Amino acid sequence: MRLLNQPEDAGAPGGKVCLAIGMFDGVHLGHQQVIGRTIDDARQHEALAVVATFDRHPNCVVAPERAPKLLFPLAKKLRLIEGLGADAIWLIRFDPEFSRVSAEDFVRGFIRGFGRVQSLCVGGDFTFGHRRGGDVALLRRLGAELGFTVHGLSSVALDGAPVRSTRIRECVVRGDFDDAGQMLGRAYTLCGIVTVGDRLGRTLGFPTANIDIEGLTVPPTGVYAVHVSLDGAMHRGVFNLGYRPTLARPERVLRAEAHLFDYNGDLYGREIEVAFVGRVRDERSFASLEELRAQIERDTAAARRMFDDPAA
Repeated sequence: MRLLNQPEDAGAPGGKVCLAIGMFDGVHLGHQQVIGRTIDDARQHEALAVVATFDRHPNCVVAPERAPKLLFPLAKKLRLIEGLGADAIWLIRFDPEFSRVSAEDFVRGFIRGFGRVQSLCVGGDFTFGHRRGGDVALLRRLGAELGFTVHGLSSVALDGAPVRSTRIRECVVRGDFDDAGQMLGRAYTLCGIVTVGDRLGRTLGFPTANIDIEGLTVPPTGVYAVHVSLDGAMHRGVFNLGYRPTLARPERVLRAEAHLFDYNGDLYGREIEVAFVGRVRDERSFASLEELRAQIERDTAAARRMFDDPAA
């Protein structure tokens, strides 16, 4: 799969492109429907299936105070889109200059760049352009003028409500991983790069991988039994998400730390994915580091039992 910086990079066969556009945070069931329809169109018309998405949420630029925490880092979103079978991804840099482009100018611009857009697929409530001035109705008007078909697909529903990224984030925040997974079409995972921490876990005899979670939606604080995916291999482990109150630091910095059972390799700079098996306990403070170390031993034993008996 190719990553395009601009439409002109596509080099589509016969100049034909079938295009999907969206933020696609989570690449959930609704997003999969939009991208799948685009791929089907491309195969039918012998065109290139291109998914256009943004390098950040638009609100990060136009309304930072309303910018949501995302479900996945950008790298994982791109991998998921690739896994659906897209031929190329047009990754749009959403910066202040782009935010001022009108909806109509945006459409006319990518039509010129690609050469020939055969079809365009979006969610039915898709809005875009400066001050969200564009919608499906505008796309259909421009499609009639410029010669492309528009599919504005209705939302996929689960339990009588639309599947949306916002709804999935709400599930994750309250620890409802089952519902989140149903809407994603796969198990929810927390994904990030391992960064250098203060090595306290190693001092206590339980080395941990500190995961960069900046900008991501996270579950409730606490200790969990987890599966950790690393380079395609699955490892059992225990995961702590919290503020480490035992250390009594003046700054409350949320930390995400995974201890992989029976693993001694160097994880710094590598990406790992954490899948949640069960909750071990809430976060709490301990009177000393020795008490904390003893609790970590109990947490590890409890997590191991969960793998053997998930109902435990």
